[in-house]
This record gives sequence, C-alpha cells and structure tokens, in this order.
Amino acid sequence: MTPHNAYRSLADARPYPFWQETRPPTIIAPRLTGDVVCDIAIVGGGFVGLWTALLARQRWADATIVVLDAGQCGGEASGRNGGFCAPSISHGVSNALKRWPEEAEQLVRLGRENLVAFEEDLQRFGMDVAFERSGKLNVASQPWQVEGLRAMQKNYGRFGIDCEFLDAYELKSRLDSPAYIAGVFEPNYALLNPVKMVSELRRVCLEQGVQLFEHSPVTDLQAEGSQQRLQTGMGSVKAGKVALATNIAPPLLGALKSAVIPIYDYALTTQPLDDDQLWAIGWVGRYGIADSGNQFHYLRKTEDNRILWAGYDAIYHYGSRRDEALTQRPESFVILARQFQLAFPALADVTFSHAWGGIIDTSARTTMFCGTASSGRVAYAQGFTGQGVSASRFAALTMLDLLDGTSTERTKLAMTSTPPFAFPPEPFRYMGVSMAQRSLAREDLTGHRDWLLKGLDALGIGFDS
Repeated sequence: MTPHNAYRSLADARPYPFWQETRPPTIIAPRLTGDVVCDIAIVGGGFVGLWTALLARQRWADATIVVLDAGQCGGEASGRNGGFCAPSISHGVSNALKRWPEEAEQLVRLGRENLVAFEEDLQRFGMDVAFERSGKLNVASQPWQVEGLRAMQKNYGRFGIDCEFLDAYELKSRLDSPAYIAGVFEPNYALLNPVKMVSELRRVCLEQGVQLFEHSPVTDLQAEGSQQRLQTGMGSVKAGKVALATNIAPPLLGALKSAVIPIYDYALTTQPLDDDQLWAIGWVGRYGIADSGNQFHYLRKTEDNRILWAGYDAIYHYGSRRDEALTQRPESFVILARQFQLAFPALADVTFSHAWGGIIDTSARTTMFCGTASSGRVAYAQGFTGQGVSASRFAALTMLDLLDGTSTERTKLAMTSTPPFAFPPEPFRYMGVSMAQRSLAREDLTGHRDWLLKGLDALGIGFDS
C-alpha cells in the first residue's frame, strides 16, 4: 500500500475521539467558587474518581462528597480509550505470574470477581454504557508469538479460565487477515463505550447527592490540622478525607512525580461498515481483538460497526510533556492507516472518520498501585498503563478501604501496596525509555529478548504489553 492511500483515507478524519459524538446531552457542572466543606473530596472526574464517589456513597450514606475536575468529566484518558473492560486488575494473567507470582492466583480471582461486580453495578444503577461481554481474540503475527499464545493458553488452564487456541485455518473463522497466523479466543472479556460510561457514572453520582464541580483544577493540597485544604483557581475545599484520582495529570503529591510517565497512544475509527465488508475479513462477532506484539494493535467494533484501530505507535516526549497538541500526531495516524490497509486488504478503500490521541499513565511495572499520605487522610491510585477501564472500580474500592483505615484483601496485596520503580530524571528518563522501546521493537521482529529487557525483567521493570 502506498502512503498516498493512507493520506487519502485520513483526509476527512475529525481530530477528536469518535466517542464524543455518542455523549448523551449533558449540563456542565458549575465551576467551584468560594469555600466548601465536605467529608470526602475526590480530585478527578474520570473512571477512578467517579467510581470512588459512587462507591463512597454506598459506604457512607450520609457523607458529604465533592468531586473536582479540571475540565469536563471524562475529557482525558477515560473518554479517549478503546473501552476494553478486562477480567483483570493486574494487566493480565501473564503479568500477574511474572511480577507477582506469590499472589497471582489471588489477583486472577479478584480480577474476575471485579468484572462480575462491575456488570452488577451497571445493572443495579441502570447504567446504559453499551456493555457487552463478547470476548476477546488474541492474535499472533510472528511464529514466536504463537509460542506466547500457547503459553497464554497453558496459564489460563492453570487458573480455570476458558479459552480456545486457533491455528491459522481455525483463525479464519474469527478473523481473516494475512497479518495473523494464530489466535486464542477468551469469552470472558467485555467492551463498553467509555464516554457513555463516564456520563452514566456522572449521572448516578449526581442523583445520589454527590456535589460535582467541573472546570475547577486543584492547584494545591495542604494539611490543616486533621483536615485537608484543596485550592482551586476561584475557591477551596476543606475535607476530612481526600482521594486523588488524577492519574497522568501532574501529581499534587511530590512523592508521585516520578511514579508514572505520560505515554501517548493513538487511535482511528473507520466509517461505519456494512455486513458484507465485515464478512470479507471474517469478523462476524462483537469481540475485541489485540495482537501479541510489544508494539501492539487493539481493535474493536463500535455500536454502529465502525472499526476502532489503535495502538502500536506509543510515544514518550522528552520532559514528560503533557500537551493537548500532542494528541494530534499525523505521522502516527499515517502509520496506523497503512498498517490497517495491510492487515485488511479487503478494506483498503475504507476511510477513517476520526483520528485522535490520549495519554496513558504508565508505571514501570504496568500495573496500578495505591497508597496514602498525610497520616492516611489522603489516598491515591494511578499507574493503570492502559488497563484501567475495569481496574478503576477496584482501585476506587482500595482507596476507600485505605481512607477508612480498614485492612482488607485489597489493601494487603503487594501489587497495590508496593510502590513501583521510580523513573529517573531527564535526560536519563528519555534515554532509558527510548532504549527499552528500541529493544521491544527488535523483539517483535526477531523474538529475541536482549540483555536490556532481561535486566529490566530481573528488576521487575517493563514497558511491554
């Protein structure tokens, strides 16, 4: 495929997430002005913050709960992602075994229980988020990745997780593409519309008496005796407890400044496809798909049968830049468009309706972590590394346990309670990330894990999927 075809396919792509066009009519919440007193203040109105508010209301029926968002709820990572809702809190079974072998069985169980409870909460509160537990197809493009899928199948069997290995011939019944040579299908995996998820969480929180202030960025957090004072541009909040759900935003706690880095991820959606076009690539089900590379693609169907095609070109910018302008990267969109055309020659003439980017809060071990500050009056959760749609609910419960001073199975996990390896300062940060990404790209081509990646593995550090 020539670059010209990629440019043509992107000519009319709108520069914002497709999901925004599915947002239900919403009245923007007021900006915080003046001073407010509450029992619990939550900073951040994405998945983690809104789940924290909703679950806090179930735990503390009479509490005064305030949510502060710097923009509009879900305007950042929560409204820009692919909507993959995993039965995992540990970035998958393999990652649990690799990084937390002693509690892997526990992590796998908790992840599966969390997805069940997630769906039950959707039903309980009447949240229409286009949730569908339609499964996930993991595919391989290289022979060495087939070995990885076999290992995945073995690990799944160890924990009683239902899955099916598909050889090249069998794969064609699930996905017919010259790019992929084998697969593993797992039925217990869900998808949802992330903007509808935010909108419905927001709606239910407001119905349950949570106070929400949008366009109210918190600029400072300080202890005042047994209380916490949060300053915004036009007001302040005094709270007994604070939950920080800001993820990739510059942290309010100095101790978290090197805990995660911002990695930019890019996505495209096609125009809506008809049944004949989807039959031409053998994709007749509603399951999501992800390939097995370190530089991996993830793809799914939207409610109106667009294909969301995303991933691969993960970018770290020197100095941990967090600029909105960086969410538009034409060279990444062209790479994705060309790769789509190579993966699906039958859809080479399809054009893209939207092209956008977002920031992933990447920890050096690819799993979320939680903690407290100010004698347990402030809790935080971050580091989801692109796997936060379902894990956000688990993180919210963990923060509430911590703020409650309660020792639970969640708070005692090494995964949640152990801080990740801190990223070094610049220029070593940029150099280290660049070296690791080059090594991961070479492994994708050769299947060989070099000395750098093996060394990082030994330290419990990784950037792979």
